[in-house]
Amino acid sequence: MLTSSSFQASDYNSLPDLPGVYKYFNALQELIYVGKAKSLKKRVSSYFVKGTRLNYKTRRMVKEIQKIEITIVENELDALLLENNLIKKTQPRYNILLKDDKTYPYLLLTKEPFPRIYPTRKLIPNRGTYFGPFASVKAMNNVLELIRSIFTIRTCRLDLSAENIQAKKFKICLEYHIGNCLGPCEGLQKEEDYLKEIEHAKHILKGNLGAAKTFLKKNMLEAAESLAFERAHYFKNKLDLLEKYQAKSLVANPSIQDLDVFGIESDEKSAYVNYLKVKNGAIIITKTVELKKRLDETEGELLLTAIIRLRDQFNSDAEEIIANIPLEEEFEGMNVTVPKIGDKKKLVELSLKNAQYYRTEKLLSAGEVKDKKDRVIKQLQADLSLKEIPRYIECFDNSNIQGTNPVASMVCFLNGKPATKEYRHFHVKTVEGPNDFASMTEIVGRRYRRLLEEEKDLPNLIVIDGGKGQLSSAVEAMKELGIYGKVPVIGIAKRLEEIYFPEDQYPLHIDKKSESLRLLQKIRDEAHRFAITFHRQVRSKKAFNTTLTDIEGIGEATANKLLKHFKSVKKIKEADVESLAAVIGTDKAEKVFNTIQQKKSGD
Repeated sequence: MLTSSSFQASDYNSLPDLPGVYKYFNALQELIYVGKAKSLKKRVSSYFVKGTRLNYKTRRMVKEIQKIEITIVENELDALLLENNLIKKTQPRYNILLKDDKTYPYLLLTKEPFPRIYPTRKLIPNRGTYFGPFASVKAMNNVLELIRSIFTIRTCRLDLSAENIQAKKFKICLEYHIGNCLGPCEGLQKEEDYLKEIEHAKHILKGNLGAAKTFLKKNMLEAAESLAFERAHYFKNKLDLLEKYQAKSLVANPSIQDLDVFGIESDEKSAYVNYLKVKNGAIIITKTVELKKRLDETEGELLLTAIIRLRDQFNSDAEEIIANIPLEEEFEGMNVTVPKIGDKKKLVELSLKNAQYYRTEKLLSAGEVKDKKDRVIKQLQADLSLKEIPRYIECFDNSNIQGTNPVASMVCFLNGKPATKEYRHFHVKTVEGPNDFASMTEIVGRRYRRLLEEEKDLPNLIVIDGGKGQLSSAVEAMKELGIYGKVPVIGIAKRLEEIYFPEDQYPLHIDKKSESLRLLQKIRDEAHRFAITFHRQVRSKKAFNTTLTDIEGIGEATANKLLKHFKSVKKIKEADVESLAAVIGTDKAEKVFNTIQQKKSGD
């Protein structure tokens, strides 16, 4: 039971020596600060007793205090939770401000016959059970799409009461005919069977994929044993969908169960806190927020505020919490640890990396990087934690279509701009067949062996177009040359625009709106364009040479002589007989010219 009382500011000595929450009001009866305390008397007195060292902002607040209200609670953790609720509701001027004005999406499981599941941003009591919030609409839609693809849950808004169904008020729709619904509106599906699917859908909404997998696997095996192979295949397809979805989640470690991870980075004005919610070994939510300092709070105080508010916001009940710094005080019922080794330490490092990146983005968007000329490459340096500004970047890409004519390209960017004179093409020489990994090893090795032999500068950053496989192949070549560790190298995967670092299983996700990611995308796309263009030229040249050598009296030497003189297939095709004859003689020129004209008319 909560007990509340009111005091004048001068009566602070009359406060009880009990845990609780205190509220400060100014002369206008405005709430200016909410705080929690293990002992209300000791904590509030510390603001008023002479000799207590208070910073300027706190002294200014104390001068405004006219009235104190307190609420006594059972223990310190209850005080912490009550404080959070009051701050969230009233947002006093001197309390830490968590900057996050978004309205997050939820999935609502309705409370009605044959319940529906649909997205909403409005929380209306008694309408049903809300799941979320989701950090993004995309994340929410992925879950909803998965549920609708596995379970036959209706999407219509019909009032499927027993009376309406019995009175045959409704007719089945297209969703029934394409297999997305089993027709409860016409009584073709029992509510009991429908609710079983809803129960399994709820497991997925809660992040528990294991129960849904067990259900699907059980049905698949039972169908197979009954020789109902078509039905067994139906459940196998559903199981595959679930496993593909799970594979897209950033898996931390299957042995790690429910866990909350926090990383904090701060400066004079603000703190930046990243939150990772781990469920059944997979990261299902990631969110970063900024907390504005009001009374020069310590990092520990800021982290505690973020932990309480983010866990409340994302409805976390995980018993284990890990962070990159310890809390300044312990709370019974809330254990926060700082892991020293293993996968949990890597998770904390990943969270901190995201918090640091968010801080850099904020500073850049606020215009606090004054050197506009180098702004983007300095941002890239910060995002990738590079020792040097990446003024000189080289990017590699392979190109082969169905394993034919394997080629590769390297593009060069200086100070964030393409240096086209430094671009290079490569014919893959030592690799047979479509082997992108071996091709990458070859071309990276050839490029930097040559630079070393010519004693030229190495780049500040090497970018590989591809994920872990291509990156590992490039690293293999660099190790052979002894430059691994001397030149930073990363891979950029196209599907999710993930940045991979060597020997790091967790990718870095740079904000899609970030200038540094746009620069990396531009470099990667330019390397891809350059490789594709070269590949087309090689194919065209090979096809043209084959066409020429099929002509009686025209051999490979003649075809190459034409290409060497005219420089391109296009110019050969545009040449007249006299121009061709000047290179290969009149007789051969007429044969080549006539063949080209016949080919054109055939096209």
